[in-house]
Amino acid sequence: MGMLLNPGLAIAMGRPPPCRRELVQHPKESLPGPRASPREVWKKGGRLLSVLLAVNVLLLASTLISGGAFNKVAVYDTDVFALLTTMMLLAALWIVFYLLRTARCPDAVPYRDAHAGPIWLRGGLVLFGICTLVMDVFKTGYYSSFLECQSAIKILHPIIQAVFVIVQTYFLWVSAKDCIHTHLDLTRCGLMFTLTTNLAIWMAAVVDESVHQAHSYSGSYGNSSHSRLTPDPERAGSTAGGDPCPCSTAICQIFQQGYFYLYPFNIEYSLFASTMLYVMWKNVGRLIGSTHGHGHTPSRVNLFRETFFAGPILGLLLFVVGLAVFILYEVQVSGERDHTQQALVTYYSFNIACLGLMTLVSLSGSVIYRFDRRAMDHHKNPTRTLDVALLMGAAMGQYAISYYSIVAVVVGSPRDLLGALNLSHALLMIAQHTFQNVFIIESLHRGPPGAEPCETPPKESCQGITFANLDAIHTLPSCPPTPRLVNLNPESPQEAMAIISAPRCHWRRRCLKDISLFLLLCNVILWIMPAFGARPHFSNTVEVDFYGYSLWAAIVNICLPFGIFYRMHAVSSLLEVYVLS
Repeated sequence: MGMLLNPGLAIAMGRPPPCRRELVQHPKESLPGPRASPREVWKKGGRLLSVLLAVNVLLLASTLISGGAFNKVAVYDTDVFALLTTMMLLAALWIVFYLLRTARCPDAVPYRDAHAGPIWLRGGLVLFGICTLVMDVFKTGYYSSFLECQSAIKILHPIIQAVFVIVQTYFLWVSAKDCIHTHLDLTRCGLMFTLTTNLAIWMAAVVDESVHQAHSYSGSYGNSSHSRLTPDPERAGSTAGGDPCPCSTAICQIFQQGYFYLYPFNIEYSLFASTMLYVMWKNVGRLIGSTHGHGHTPSRVNLFRETFFAGPILGLLLFVVGLAVFILYEVQVSGERDHTQQALVTYYSFNIACLGLMTLVSLSGSVIYRFDRRAMDHHKNPTRTLDVALLMGAAMGQYAISYYSIVAVVVGSPRDLLGALNLSHALLMIAQHTFQNVFIIESLHRGPPGAEPCETPPKESCQGITFANLDAIHTLPSCPPTPRLVNLNPESPQEAMAIISAPRCHWRRRCLKDISLFLLLCNVILWIMPAFGARPHFSNTVEVDFYGYSLWAAIVNICLPFGIFYRMHAVSSLLEVYVLS
């Protein structure tokens, strides 16, 4: 009779109401899913809210930054600096709130993602952060050189940026692995806003540096538009007929040139921070089981461990030669036309040789994986998913430049040695990006090295033992795996076969480590060249004559920053491949 009571009568009689799951369900009604945390009911809605906030803030920032890049638009550099300063202040205040909140609440971070924020990524963030601080010092010194005719926001901006970099670097160093479970919606919005702030800083730096580089080539093509964000003396005198803030002193010119050379580090710092913030955003409210909470990163990383030294030596050789070619290119490209032609031939020849070797090495790494029997890692890993997406997405920038160059060389004229080198360079750039992405992505999805079954003897070899009890053999589940054979009698033939077969899988690991180190060093030198001013896209007039300066400058300034980011992100991924091989 008690089961037939209604819930109200049951409560009045002091009995608990019957469970709702005991009620008769409709035949078409699905069974309830697995129990989820009550705070995660609004998971998709909280993510949507934070993404909408980030999109709107990023669109506002991109509008002001792009508008401030041209003299004919009534958006001034002070407006851009004011917006960026406000965003950095708000992001820094939220980071302080996050750190205080997690410090006071021990249960705020019940899980930590072992794959997020590896030591090499955080180390790179600290390195680029230090260079960004040096850039802020140069920037502050430059704007302080003519304080009487500059707005105070221009001096305040690098100071606030230095504070923001220090606070954010500490935050990401200690909290990159957090899976926070308090204030979920506020945390998601705060992480997305901080990510948007880094993207806005990256966008401003890219526009400033790209237009500055393009302006150095614009005189030859009659292009007079340039950025207000650049500290060129013409920025104020172009409309007033004179320069009220001349940078005439030696110390001012040192500050001016110094912080432009440090822009690539600021750009990479913003991108590194953005990727780590995105992983933290994905881990908000995440529940990690005991089997997924442990990575397979080795506890000790010893450089050149278990390598043949061929990859590091060849990579260092190409790195040194690339530095020499880059210096020679920078010296000769600003000289006479004959020197520029010679510099371009040298530049393209080195890049063709380097890209060709990288393509062959990446292809050989993929071939080695055909014989690697390690299981594929299919566990949920936001860090790996983001790495793959960034590798594929960032490669699109260099793909676009290469295909534009191919069309200009094939359709245009004349067909000379420089055109042939340009065409070969574009084709090899596409092939190298493709095969390197395949190698890196396949490497990141491999299981730990301990999961690789070395060349084990076939199972029927257990029945080939000379003095074996055949009745006892049938009771054994299977042959013992190779790693356990070390405890057997040394005279056992199975142990001898295991010792003989062990080096067969050891040489594959050595080859993979050599390949990853070689590709890492090559990507570093291919990052240094465009990041620090090598622009053969403008020195070589084939594309400029075919597309026109304005269109070609827009293509390069939009796509090249993604190509530069691809190189540094590939370095980070290849370092992970080396450690996990």
